[in-house]
Amino acid sequence: MAVKAVIDTNVWVSALINPFGHPARLRKCFENGDFIAVISEPILSEIADVLSRPRIRDKYDIAPEDIQELLILIEEKAEHVIVSGKIDVCRDKDDNLVIETAIKGNAQYLVTRDDDIKFDKKVSDFLLQHGIAVLTVEKTIKLLSNPHGIGNASII
Repeated sequence: MAVKAVIDTNVWVSALINPFGHPARLRKCFENGDFIAVISEPILSEIADVLSRPRIRDKYDIAPEDIQELLILIEEKAEHVIVSGKIDVCRDKDDNLVIETAIKGNAQYLVTRDDDIKFDKKVSDFLLQHGIAVLTVEKTIKLLSNPHGIGNASII
């Protein structure tokens, strides 16, 4: 069974900003088909919005073509789900949409750098009820290289 994961906006953005970091390695794993990314329209819109902000685009010298290339990659290769916005477990409403995307997409993992998701026990317990573990980018890369080696911890 293929690994299914929701990759949070912060990871996609980091992958474009630093082509040599762990998020960029995760993007490469996605491009190679090592896992199935689950996406929803709110996440795609947020990625486009964040990367198009002048202070981000200019600071990191991100070309519009690079943004477009990333969005097309995600649009074409990811599994899309429709979210309703009815989940309310996290203080950040945008994070609730990420959580709902994971649930609707039957993802096993939610990969994020967001402390509101990673360290809120209420959120991690809620996700575990749906069979979803929260992973760091680094742990996700390790998982993909050894799918049987990480166990069932809620945040890894």
